[in-house]
Order: sequence, then structure tokens, then C-alpha cells
Amino acid sequence: MSQVLEIERCDLNIKQNNTDHHTELNGEQRLIVRRGQPFRVILHLKPGSKGFKLGETSFTLIVETGPLPRKDSDTKVSFSLSDSTVDTQWGASAVSDPSGNKVLVSINSSPRSPIGVYSLILDQGGKNTSLGQFTLLFNAWCPRDAVYMQSETKRWEYVLSQHGQIYRGTYKHIKGTPWNFGQFEAGILDICLKILDENPKFVSDTDKDCSARRNPIYVTRVLSAMINSNDDRGVLVGEWGEFSGGVHPGTWNGSTVILRKWAESGPVRYGQCWVFAGVACTVSRALGIPCRVVTNFGSAHDTNANLIIENLYDEDGERISSDSIWNFHVWVDSWMTRPDLGPEYDGWQTSDPTPQETSDGVFCCGPASLRAIKDGELTRKYDTPFIFAEVNADIVDMVCLSNGEIVKFGGSTKSVGCFISTKAVGSDKRHDITHQYKYSEGSKEERQVYEKAQHHNKLQQRGEEPGLHLKIKLAENMIVGSDFEVHAILTNNCMEAKTCTFLFFARAVGYSGKQGEGCGFTSEKVQVPSGEERRLSLTLQYDGYGSVITSDRLIQLSAITIDKQTSDYHKAEKTIVLDEPVIEIKLTGQATVNQTVTAELTLLNPLPEPLLDCSFTIEGVGLNDSKPITVKVGAVGPKQEIKASVEFTPSSVASTVLLVNFDSDKLRNIKSFITVVVKEYGSI
Repeated sequence: MSQVLEIERCDLNIKQNNTDHHTELNGEQRLIVRRGQPFRVILHLKPGSKGFKLGETSFTLIVETGPLPRKDSDTKVSFSLSDSTVDTQWGASAVSDPSGNKVLVSINSSPRSPIGVYSLILDQGGKNTSLGQFTLLFNAWCPRDAVYMQSETKRWEYVLSQHGQIYRGTYKHIKGTPWNFGQFEAGILDICLKILDENPKFVSDTDKDCSARRNPIYVTRVLSAMINSNDDRGVLVGEWGEFSGGVHPGTWNGSTVILRKWAESGPVRYGQCWVFAGVACTVSRALGIPCRVVTNFGSAHDTNANLIIENLYDEDGERISSDSIWNFHVWVDSWMTRPDLGPEYDGWQTSDPTPQETSDGVFCCGPASLRAIKDGELTRKYDTPFIFAEVNADIVDMVCLSNGEIVKFGGSTKSVGCFISTKAVGSDKRHDITHQYKYSEGSKEERQVYEKAQHHNKLQQRGEEPGLHLKIKLAENMIVGSDFEVHAILTNNCMEAKTCTFLFFARAVGYSGKQGEGCGFTSEKVQVPSGEERRLSLTLQYDGYGSVITSDRLIQLSAITIDKQTSDYHKAEKTIVLDEPVIEIKLTGQATVNQTVTAELTLLNPLPEPLLDCSFTIEGVGLNDSKPITVKVGAVGPKQEIKASVEFTPSSVASTVLLVNFDSDKLRNIKSFITVVVKEYGSI
């Protein structure tokens, strides 16, 4: 008969285990380990009891997760002691401490186990003793885990890094926005697990959902649906128009405030694509899935799924079609194997939590293999055709005449999917990953992929072609608040002179392509001799655009030529991003743990009118207890400097990032950041 251990208590060895499993940033309050990697617990025996003897003492360990743990679902596993653990399944080995008062137990989890909170139970002949709980995550350090990454620097970037850059603007004016992911902040992991428990699949079939959490493909698809609130009690409400009753999407600096608000009171108002993506990246990294935020400039939204963006205009140049091109769109890539598709599709997988179109009846998108997207393999799940169109769709420009006739007058095969960007590994520089999503425009491979995806237009010949050519030229230093001049240039490469109506107008526009009010217009009937050009100039004054632009500070310029007699139409569009003023950030003295440090903030009001309700907000991981600090400045005159001093107290030694946001009634969401190195008190 096996000898029974009399256990006084179990030491989960949290500090050492968490350090070994790269979860020490979660703190020492709980045991958090990654699957497929051993962790060690210490059984303290009651004084005077018999010690552990190999071969004479045996017991069984039971691990359980979910509200309905079942052996058949792999949510309940029992395993006995062995001389060594096997790295493909649950197992345990034990040795006695030299004192005889302790038993050191090494436990190895299966690299295919469902993630979640587990109970650890010791069974001695039917007598069960609870040893405590632990949380099991995906493991990018384990070669047998589906999310394994070979590079340590990439694991640090895509799993452990708590801050990054999200790129916005236009492909000619790309601006990085700092973002705090904060996946190791207090309580965030619990909130991320709560998101999984709130998803409708868990509610409808708890057993099946918990079992499926072994698969990062499944978890990623659930997150794509749950980060938005369209079909469920998801995290964020999307809004692209009226923001009353919530927070403007541009105000957010990171994910933690959003996730905590959701956990307290449900869906958070409001988010747009970069906010959805930032939160999705936080949750993915918290659960152990390597993840990066990706921005696609010139992102197509193909509403009718024909892989063509059809821009249909009336005779006055107004767009009357539902397809659109977003100046930029942001999603996430997650790293994992794809056994459902084949090993050639392993690696980065795209998913998009922004609610655009439904997939299997739910507002979610992905994960789709980057390899499948690049090669035009549109039959490979999930949602590859939609993402392919976002980066590869052709544009066809057409006009609907008053008699109902549709006339094609232009298009492009290279305007969609430009400068696809993510933060570089180990630095704040932008990394262009366009080549990972598509072959070089105009290459043989690109054409083959294009045909495979059943696009309906052929690649246009490069170089200048006969006919009328229209382009827009911008001014330099277009800072918000200034007046500047832009030009539309019409070149005639025809053999004969051309006469047409020349229109040039400007209007405010949101980053999603939604058009706002006009802020400039000029027109002229011109005759252009062969080989010559005509220029139409438009002065954009702050008095005209200041009251109509959004916080994105985007203005869309459109130039159109119309020859109704020959049904000859030409169009050029360009979206400009008005430069924003720079926030200067200076720290007074060295940042030291538990010592107050002051940030001196300065910004020049570039507007020719006063700013009211001015304020600066700062936040940073480990700098201010994760709570934003806001200092109200009040009003400041035109072209005057705005100054503020903000105190904060760092809580831990680290190299971290201080984020600064300026807000006012007329100038919104101006952001900047600096790296802050926090040292121990008394160190040099």
C-alpha cells in the first residue's frame, strides 16, 4: 500500500516560476505559467510525518479548468508521478528535500492544453487536497506550442513589450502614434480572460468553448468578434460621426483604461480602427499570442466582394457608390501555425476587430494567413477575400450620365495597399511590411496573383500615356492654423488642343474616407494646347477650413475635368494631413523610484485665434499608477505658448515611455512622448 503524505501547505513558488515563464511583470500575487514548460511547487509536510520516498510514495495530480471540466474535452487531466516528464503531455516528477520535510514536485503541462485558470489538486487514494490555482498561457518559447517564435528579440517585441507605435495619416504623411498596451498591468490578464468568458460561444456551449481555447486560431477569431460590441457585450463601440455620450477615439493613449472601463460597466464608447487594433494587441499579448499592430495605407473597403472598388460619380463629381478607400486602416497580425491549412501557411495571420462586414453572421474578420493573402489563395479561411481586397483591389472610376449611361474614365491598380506598416522590432522606427502582404506592383508574380484572384482589369502600362493627365501639387509646411496654396495641374498629351471645364475643390474628410463640409472651390473653362499645361490654384484659408476639419486634420482635394461633348472625364484626388504643433517635454532631474519628478510641457498655439479649455494629460506604464494625470491650463491667445508642469511618481525601475496628450476646444488630441529611464533612489 502506498505511503500517504501529510501535507501542511503547498508553496507554488510563484516568484521563481513566473520569472522562468516570463510572466514576472504580472506580479507575485498569483502563479502564471506558459504551457509546455515545467514549473515547480513545494509540498511542506506536517512536522513528524513520514517523508517522501521514491518508489514507496505515490500520488496523482489533477488539473481542471472551466466551470465544467471534462476529461474528454482536455479541460480535466489526471497524471501520476514518473521518473521524468514528457514534454508533449501533462506529467510530473518528485524528489524529497534533503531535510525530508519538503517534496519538490516538477509539473509539465501539455503544449496543446487549453489556456485559462486551472485548479491543482493532489489525489491520494481518493482523498483530494487542493494545492492552489495557476493560470496557463500560450508559450512562444516552447517549440511544440502553436505560437512558438524562434527569435528571442521578436518574442520580446511581440509578447513582452508593453508599448508601441500605431501608424496613421496618409501614405505620403505617415505619423506614428504612441500606444500603451499595458498587458502586464494589474488586473488586465483577468479582464482578458473575462472577455473570453463573455463571448457568445462560451455562453452557448461552455464545454466546447473552453476546450477550443487550446487553439490560438479559435481564440484569435473570438477576440476579433469580442473587441467590438456589434454582436455581443464586446469591449468597444465603434463610431465615425457623433461622439457625444462617450470618449473621442483620438483621446485614448492605451488599452488599459478601456479594458478596465469595460470590466466595470460594459461596452466602452468609442473606438475606431486603431483603438480596436490596440486593444486586440493587448489582449493577444496578455494571453501569450505574439501580436503586432499593422496599418494599411489606401485601404479598400469592398462592399460587394468583387475585388474591385467602383467609384461611381454623377455629372457634378459627387460620389454615389458605396465602395470606399480609407486613407488608412489598422488591424493586427498574430503569429501561429495553421494545421487547418497546411504548414506553408504558418506564421503571421491577419485579423481585424473593427466591425466592417460580417463573417459567418458575426462582425469579425480573420485570422487569414499572410501567405494566402499574398498568393491570392482566396479559398483559404478565414475572410481572405476581404483582406486581399483591402490591400490589392483595383479602382475603377466611372461617371453616370443623365441619360443613365455609365462611362469609365479612369482607375488605378496601385493605389490600394501602400506602405503597409508596423513598429520595427526593438525600436520605435516604422517597418514597411508591404512585401509580406503582396508582390511588388507590376511584377510577374503580382499579375499571376491578380489573375488567380479573378480580378477583372489588366495592369495598366507604366509611364505616361496619351490623353489628358491631371495631378495635384501641394504646398510645403501645411501646419494647422496657416493659410496655404495648392495647385491642380492639367497636362495635354494629345495631338490636338483640348477644351474642358476645370474644377478644383477641397473638403474636410475623416480617416475612413467619410466626406465632410467643403472648405474651398474654384472652377474655370480652359483651353489647353497640345503639349502644354494649365494650372488652377486654390488658397485654403484657416477661416474656411478651421471650423469644418475633424481631429484627424485631413483635407481631401479633388480636381476634375469635364468635356460633356465627348464624355471625357478625368479626376485626381489627394488627401493632405495638416501638420500639428510639437509638444516639447523636459524632465527636471533624474526619474527615481518613489520620488516625485516634474515634466515641463510646452506647445505653441499655431492658430490665429485663442484656444479654450486647454489641458495636458500624461500617463505611462510604471510612472503614475496607470492613472492618467490631467492638468488644465485654461485659455491661451493666438500664436502664444502654452506651458504646464505635471508631477508624477515612478513606481518601478524600468525604461518606459511617458505619453503626453494636449487637448482644447479647437485643437484636439496632439500627442508626443519621451523615453524615461527610472533608476533606484541613490543610484548614479
